[in-house]
Amino acid sequence: MLLTSLEICAGAGGQALGLEQAGFAHTCLVEIDKAACSTLLLNRPSWNVLEQDVRDFSATGLDGLDLLAGGVPCPPFSKAGKQLGHADERDLFPEAIRLVRECRPKAVMLENVRGLLDTCFDDYRTGLIRSLASLGYTADWRLLNASDFGVPQLRPRVVFVALRSDLASHFQWPMPTHAQAPSVGEALHDLMAAKGWLGVARWRQAACDIAPTLVGGSKKHGGPDLGPTRAKRAWAALGVDGHGIVDTPPDYDFVGMPRLTVRMAARIQGFPDDWLFSGKKTSAYRQVGNAFPPPVACAVGKRIAAALRQAGKTTFRKAG
Repeated sequence: MLLTSLEICAGAGGQALGLEQAGFAHTCLVEIDKAACSTLLLNRPSWNVLEQDVRDFSATGLDGLDLLAGGVPCPPFSKAGKQLGHADERDLFPEAIRLVRECRPKAVMLENVRGLLDTCFDDYRTGLIRSLASLGYTADWRLLNASDFGVPQLRPRVVFVALRSDLASHFQWPMPTHAQAPSVGEALHDLMAAKGWLGVARWRQAACDIAPTLVGGSKKHGGPDLGPTRAKRAWAALGVDGHGIVDTPPDYDFVGMPRLTVRMAARIQGFPDDWLFSGKKTSAYRQVGNAFPPPVACAVGKRIAAALRQAGKTTFRKAG
């Protein structure tokens, strides 16, 4: 039996795809970015994708949902925007709480950057949990590393999960599925070798660790790259030039450090190769870099689904 969900801030569909793999059918997906909406529909034409600001979306009338999920924007909680001493218009957690109040789903799943765990946000996290408690939910959070779930980058993310208090005892956080994630060389060898690059074997051997965290970058700046100076140095240690993204893999006689293509970045992020990205290179890369890795979303989603189904069986036995 499929469970129903509402996805907000859906982006390019990393979380939505993972939750689909976990057994959720999306009632609708809300996303403000036009290119990301095109990506969602390119891959799942049957999905009900709403191109709009989540602030303008109402969940009234969506009673009976199993899950409300979303990856709300991270800038207010990143190192660049660390202090939230005043209202920040990019902070959409209050909108997520509003939607929970409107549709009262059985479960809630929200993810954000590691920065949300910084001491300066202690009161903010506590406030989120209290807000959900006032609506009848038991909430908790975990720091999950994507590499623990087979994704070839560390990518620590904070995941909030809340279940209706009468269901919460059935939920357990997922355990790591992989003792060791693939290295960058293992993950990308076939893509780097696609045009017969003579140096690919040597490159694979050197690219022997997982990737630093991919970042999507800001629309205010130029073309795509793999992050700040420290990240570029980490990529260089893996034999990857982090100063940009290219359209094609290295030619057979290429010399030097190769750059990633959008498809390579997508694989580093845990997307399957058949998941397509709409838009030009810069837009497509930003969609990839801002995504929640599907394998992590799937792992958490499966635990939420199991909790809801187990709770349903318990209720049925009691009624019987």
